[in-house]
Amino acid sequence: MSNRFQYPQNDWSEFLSHKLAEPQFERLCQFVPSAYSASTCYPNFPHIFEAFAQCSYEKTKVIVVGQDPYHGEGQANGLCFSVQDGIPHPPSLRNIFKELESDVLKVYPDSGDLSPWAKQGVLLLNAVLTVEDGKPGSHQNQGWESFTDAVIERISRQKTGMVFLLWGGYAQKKGRFIDRSKHVVLECGHPSPLSANRGYWFGNKHFSQVNNHLKKQGKDPIRW
Repeated sequence: MSNRFQYPQNDWSEFLSHKLAEPQFERLCQFVPSAYSASTCYPNFPHIFEAFAQCSYEKTKVIVVGQDPYHGEGQANGLCFSVQDGIPHPPSLRNIFKELESDVLKVYPDSGDLSPWAKQGVLLLNAVLTVEDGKPGSHQNQGWESFTDAVIERISRQKTGMVFLLWGGYAQKKGRFIDRSKHVVLECGHPSPLSANRGYWFGNKHFSQVNNHLKKQGKDPIRW
């Protein structure tokens, strides 16, 4: 395995490569290849930046912030909350699809792959982009959080009219990097069963709200 990150071949590439070349991310750039060499980690190394590969900077209009990738074999595909096609849906994803059913009357999908959302301009960004097999949160505090802070800050500064979905406390910490005078921020509890079963997730109607905000700006709604 190469020790060099594989950046998407689109308008994110220059920003990602230049940002991670900064001295503050030297530790991260050493840690991640080392971790992948020493143990099984997810997503597969070439797909660490899959969220950016699937959703170009120019096309980005909605940003969903997750925590870190799924830590089970074959699950993570580089997009937050998304799993490979054919993989059983984890509990958080099931609750996302249940809210989708209720909110916009979409039939519960067979596939848990959210790539179709990404291709329409939904940046499915985990705060931490990698994880060790079976160890949730294992790659926290290595530099990913600062890196994704920089991504969100750049979007906030350079774009207008974005819709940010911050689900749960971990994602909501990113809210301090968003200029709410020029963007829409929708917040609620995390879709995990622990939060959802306490009444902090279901009924948020974020999917219909996103499309209402996009339509007001003359943008195409997301085909969830």
